[in-house]
Amino acid sequence: MAVTGLDSGLSVRVSQPGPIPLNAQFSCAPGEVLSLVGPSGSGKSTLLRAIAGLYQPQHGNIALGGKSWFDSSTGVNLTPQQRPAGLVFQSYALFPHLDAASNVRAAMEHLPPADRNARVRDLLAMVNLRGLEDRRPSELSGGQQQRVAVARALARDPQVLLLDEPFSAVDRATRQKLYIELAELRRMLRMPVILVTHDLDEAAMLADRMCILHHGETLQVGTPADVMSRPLSREIARLVDIKNVFEARVARHDHDRKLTYITWMGHVLESGYSPGFAADAPISWAIPVESVILHRRDRPSRGEHENPVGGTIVEFVVLGPNTTIGMRVDGGNDAILRMAVPTHVAHRNKLGPGEGISASLLSEAIHLM
Repeated sequence: MAVTGLDSGLSVRVSQPGPIPLNAQFSCAPGEVLSLVGPSGSGKSTLLRAIAGLYQPQHGNIALGGKSWFDSSTGVNLTPQQRPAGLVFQSYALFPHLDAASNVRAAMEHLPPADRNARVRDLLAMVNLRGLEDRRPSELSGGQQQRVAVARALARDPQVLLLDEPFSAVDRATRQKLYIELAELRRMLRMPVILVTHDLDEAAMLADRMCILHHGETLQVGTPADVMSRPLSREIARLVDIKNVFEARVARHDHDRKLTYITWMGHVLESGYSPGFAADAPISWAIPVESVILHRRDRPSRGEHENPVGGTIVEFVVLGPNTTIGMRVDGGNDAILRMAVPTHVAHRNKLGPGEGISASLLSEAIHLM
């Protein structure tokens, strides 16, 4: 059974100085998953509740398909019942005295009674709960309860689906199964899906785009790959957990070679062409750990000519098949450059604390902020 939504997307622009500071703006197209990501207290759940009509911000507008749900300038503020939104709470909020079928049926007051039972069966089958219709929440696992909550949200025939930390209450194995089921379900949902999570890996896996929030403010919106490798600021780099963020200065731009050179810790590094930064301007720069390439001790490679730096291992953490290494860069001010290598490579190169090593910084991966 295909579930169809609307032909236009969701747009949100809300602001207020307090008591919960908000300055957020984002949109979500039909069939798209947008993840709201940020630390605790960043306003993620408040924004979800504002979309659903459970919280009224002081200023701004919320619209779906061009129809206004909330507009502070005109006084429009539809009730939760008037907004075609399906909301899955973090705690699922199922009725404990009702079985799975009755929990889903409770959201079907808009349908004729004669049509409800068939719709309940279809929705529970869609979320892989066929045969469990008569079980109460206490008789269901955490993952099964989450599926009931999703089916109940869809029972309203929503035009947008809102998911508030939907996987936080289940174990890791169940979470992996639910990820797959959500990915399959979204192919049937031609509606915007807003996913609230504090888990960056979860957002990167499930979302088409991410909205990074901090203190209620939208800092950056983009694809997971773009946001996590090309943050707009040092603060965003910290929020998306980029390990290698440093200060430097712009040395010069080479228009012919499409390169920008920066000076850092006595090194001149080449990076992607960024002419928007003035010469000698102070900047922040970042590079993902996977773009710091360890030099082999037994066989140098041509790649070692690309932004080579040397130093001493001061952090060495073996995590199963992978090892993370922190190198204090020679001639620097205690800056630690971090990289990740397969554990067998670390052993083969006889690496450990106190050992001297060198590495290359891939120029295309150096991002200036």
